[in-house]
Amino acid sequence: MSSSPSYVPPSMNPAQMAAVHHLDSPCLVLAGAGSGKTRVITHKIARLLQPGVGAGLAPSQIGAITFTNKAAAEMRERVKSLIGPKAAGKLLVCTFHSLGVKLLREDGAALGLKPAFSILDSDDVTSILRDAGSTTDAKLARHWQWTISLWKNMGLNSEQALAQAQDDDEQIAARVMKLYEERLLAYQAVDFDDLIGLPMKLLQEHEAVRSKWQRQLRHVLVDEYQDTNATQYELLKLLVGPEGIFTAVGDDDQSIYGWRGATLDNLKRLPQDFPNLKVIPLEQNYRSTSAILRAANHVIATNPKLFQKTLWSDLGEGEPVKLMECDNEEHEAERAVAHFVTLRNRLLELHPGDPSKTDWNNFAILYRANHQARPFEQALRKANIPYKVSGGQSFFDKAEIKDLCAWLRLLLNNDDDPAFLRAVTTPKRGIGHQTLGALGEFAGKWKVSLFEALFADSLHASLNKRALEGLHEFGRFINDLEYRARQTYGAEAAKAWLMDWLKDIGYEQHLYDNEENEKVAAARWTNVLDFVDWVAKRCGGAIENDGGMTVETEKKSVLEVAQLISLITSLAERESDQKQVTLSTLHASKGLEWPHVVLAGVNEGSLPFSREEGDITPQQVEEERRLMYVGITRARLTLAVSVLKRRKKGREYVQAMPSRFIAEMKLGEGGGPKEDPREKLKRLREEMAAKAKASAEAARAHRD
Repeated sequence: MSSSPSYVPPSMNPAQMAAVHHLDSPCLVLAGAGSGKTRVITHKIARLLQPGVGAGLAPSQIGAITFTNKAAAEMRERVKSLIGPKAAGKLLVCTFHSLGVKLLREDGAALGLKPAFSILDSDDVTSILRDAGSTTDAKLARHWQWTISLWKNMGLNSEQALAQAQDDDEQIAARVMKLYEERLLAYQAVDFDDLIGLPMKLLQEHEAVRSKWQRQLRHVLVDEYQDTNATQYELLKLLVGPEGIFTAVGDDDQSIYGWRGATLDNLKRLPQDFPNLKVIPLEQNYRSTSAILRAANHVIATNPKLFQKTLWSDLGEGEPVKLMECDNEEHEAERAVAHFVTLRNRLLELHPGDPSKTDWNNFAILYRANHQARPFEQALRKANIPYKVSGGQSFFDKAEIKDLCAWLRLLLNNDDDPAFLRAVTTPKRGIGHQTLGALGEFAGKWKVSLFEALFADSLHASLNKRALEGLHEFGRFINDLEYRARQTYGAEAAKAWLMDWLKDIGYEQHLYDNEENEKVAAARWTNVLDFVDWVAKRCGGAIENDGGMTVETEKKSVLEVAQLISLITSLAERESDQKQVTLSTLHASKGLEWPHVVLAGVNEGSLPFSREEGDITPQQVEEERRLMYVGITRARLTLAVSVLKRRKKGREYVQAMPSRFIAEMKLGEGGGPKEDPREKLKRLREEMAAKAKASAEAARAHRD
């Protein structure tokens, strides 16, 4: 029996309350789209912390795991508003990868890792694989990278991958994987997949470490559980133990990442591995109208069900889902824009002076693949409507930020050869390729890192005096930087240190010297200053108010904060919300919502996606159907679905078939008229002319 519910969060429905108050056994919360899952997780954390209620846990005994840094930040803020910053600061709220880093930094020595190991980005991995596989073909190296990543997500090492290789290509990839593993160990580096696989191995093979973490984390909550892969599930099982208590929150109907290793088998296995699992479905949707949810329920009902769940809403029937039939891609874009213009003009009339309902950021166009964005961009530009393409370049993917991250990685881990090569050449410091080539040969011969080789007594035999002095000067500079970064605590001191470092290496001048356009160089330098502010802020020392008490946030050194950087994939959350129409792929739209949505290109071959007719498996169709379901449930108030009669194939147009998902939506049941934007545009013009005439007559009457 769960403890009596003395903790009563405000305005929760019965299913949400049941999920919050279930404390004494593993719990699976089947959170349908828009059903308030984050609210359930945050209030359950507050419930777990209540003295004398349930477990009465300390904040440090609770771990909440999400899939993105943005989701973790949002959850942290929402928990802070419930329990205050002091208690929230002791909670472990992080991504799976951040959790992996924490385990490896604390206990990775058992696997031969130093605490200051490096985390390689995708470009570093490609470079190492090209070297390990003795190829200059970047495409082949990226193929190996993808294959190795899938193997790692299945929990396989190079020997196991070689044993089950299906053909010559996979055998070669497995051999390259072995060389890659050796290089990572030599560099004291890991890739993103290792941040799950290595902690799993650590807990599997070292009982003392496993016991420590099971004692430390008494309740683990996992968000977006349907997106976990095989190794993430094993890691969760090892963290909680056979008798452990956890809360998994997910939706089998929104599992759309099978192509990167996520598996619904994890949902199937939960009741088998934890027989006392409590399953609680959240079916009340707080986002969409009944018309939209009915279409979503019809589509997803075609898939086989692991758990029964039907979304419903008390937000009213709403407008019928509209079906737009379009001649081709350009016509589709024109119709989508005309549809949004009509909607917005109506909203401006209904809600004058209320930008929260009429701004362009209330509108989104969703599609299956990135290439579908182009005609919509052209149509929006033609209509002078502002827009943004979701999933643009990450802040940390910008060249200038990668440069600075390489320097910080080298301070953390002198054995990180990819970071060494980037730092020593950016900005240029008179150390050329011949010098680095000779250093690399020496390091390879003696099986040491480039930085370690730099100070070897016998290196002088391989390099001239000038080259040797240049390398030694760089090595001493790195050692000095590392010492000062370790001693620099708090935001104010960190910012001063960072600006001094950038001045010492002449980075601003480097940007201007390497850009023909001064405006581009200035924009890149602004990015650098944003990065400085970002790092400095995380060094702490700020004053916060906690229930009337003044609390100083924990101060960290620059070096400690540098350890976090490799985990951050985007700084997009720092940007204010722009008043723009969103163009986004369906995958990138997951977790987001808009009042008005156009779901574009819903044709066979596009959604469900298939390269050639008949080359899609039933399992792939099921995942594509879940993707359609995700797209439908992004809409709050209105949804239009557009299909093409013809689509471009090369330079020619070919006949296009409506997606099977259109029929499955059953738009004839309770709505779904076909919309002809030409008629709507004609009516809109008539309405505008009538308004103008009425205004003129009113003005004339006022004068008279």
